[in-house]
Amino acid sequence: MRNLLLAVWFCAFAVSARAAEPSPPADQPKITVTGEALVYAKPDKIILNLGIETRDTGLLAARRRNAEIWNNAAAVLKACGVPEKEVQTDYLSIEPVYRINPPAYNDFNDVQAPIGYQTRNMFVVTLSDPGQVETLISKMLEAGVNHVNGVEFQTTQFKRHRESARELALKAAKEKAEKMAAVLGGTIGRPLTINETYNGGSSYYSSWSGWGYGRNWGGMSQNVIQDTRGSGGEDLQSMALGKVSIRAAVSVTFELK
Repeated sequence: MRNLLLAVWFCAFAVSARAAEPSPPADQPKITVTGEALVYAKPDKIILNLGIETRDTGLLAARRRNAEIWNNAAAVLKACGVPEKEVQTDYLSIEPVYRINPPAYNDFNDVQAPIGYQTRNMFVVTLSDPGQVETLISKMLEAGVNHVNGVEFQTTQFKRHRESARELALKAAKEKAEKMAAVLGGTIGRPLTINETYNGGSSYYSSWSGWGYGRNWGGMSQNVIQDTRGSGGEDLQSMALGKVSIRAAVSVTFELK
């Protein structure tokens, strides 16, 4: 019971001590700045979106041709050492093909027969070595794959790099505030508010060709860019294929003395 009373007293003391801390007056001079940073990492996860599309006047022939190309592609993947678990079918469709000007849908007396059939097979290949990308795509095209819908570079160490970018952004904000205050003959005090204003962006795709498919790439945002350094708000738009970038941006308000 005595220990419980001591614990309650300690908590009450801590709360009252925090409440006794002086808050800055409403007319306290302040300076609010933003800081941005980019860091980059070598991608260790590359996702290829590939597709096979075949057409023929007969349904069976269209399906057979699609299967033949897929078998060739599977042989290429195996020869390149891509594990089976890293290859996943993402989208399959078999559709009739009509003439360019089909009849009105509400005209049941004018039903048009298809002039052929179209088979689509969308699949995703995950690699860990960026050096394999160009060679594998070339071999897949030679095997008959006729759609390369996107190449996405990612890093499995995204969280670590994001924390590094955030730290650089905070340092950039502090450096900017110090320099701005010095120009006016002042200095900065303790930070009053800190907000993370932006982090990341949409995943980057390098697209050669495409047709619609139903995969949603959600998750952490990663871009392909080149530069990597803290910034006080400078232009950060340089880009180069093959680097995964992680951006962080903060807004900090300091006391101005």
